[in-house]
Amino acid sequence: MIYDITKFTHLDYPEHLACIIWFSGCNMRCDYCYNSDIVFSKQGKYNTEDAIEFLKKRVNKLDGVVLSGGEATGHYLYQFCEDIKELGFDIKLDTNGTYSRAVKELLDLNLIDYVALDYKAPKSKFTRITKSSRYNEFDKTLDYLINSNIKYEVRTTLHSDLLNENDINEIIKDLDSRGYKYNYYLQEFIDTQKNIGNIKAPIYKFDKTKLVDNLNIVFR
Repeated sequence: MIYDITKFTHLDYPEHLACIIWFSGCNMRCDYCYNSDIVFSKQGKYNTEDAIEFLKKRVNKLDGVVLSGGEATGHYLYQFCEDIKELGFDIKLDTNGTYSRAVKELLDLNLIDYVALDYKAPKSKFTRITKSSRYNEFDKTLDYLINSNIKYEVRTTLHSDLLNENDINEIIKDLDSRGYKYNYYLQEFIDTQKNIGNIKAPIYKFDKTKLVDNLNIVFR
């Protein structure tokens, strides 16, 4: 079920004018998540047929479609992605990576063009941060992406009371050891919106100078 549709964005899909399809529901409960309405929703404003009818009106006006949420891969995406591709759009997938089989299917069938993978936390803190025990599924998805030819990025939301410099260095070293070659994005928590854990700005000051330089780190 589709929670909502953002009709236009030039920020969420690199080098694309796109729309965002927000899928209801998520299998994680990250304290800093500000999409709580979407995460806890069991219904939505649209179904996939509605979305395709909308996209038909955006042919030659938009370049791409972002599938986000919630967690998009918790829904059956194969036919939907096929229908989107038939209209000529590129597809970007935002995912937490914990439905590895679904991601692999979309990769194998060339139904997605770009992936933004959330690396929520190192293995030692994954369940504490996400309230999910599916790190091994995430691990498989990351390997699938690294061994694919698709364009993708890895990103982490940084709240320094939850993840410190050692945690981020653990992620950086893991990515480097796997052969990750792209920018690693650290998205700093901004205390401007309601979030699942009702947490506020961090008290602990994160020291960027303590980060190892194995990767090109981009703060945003």
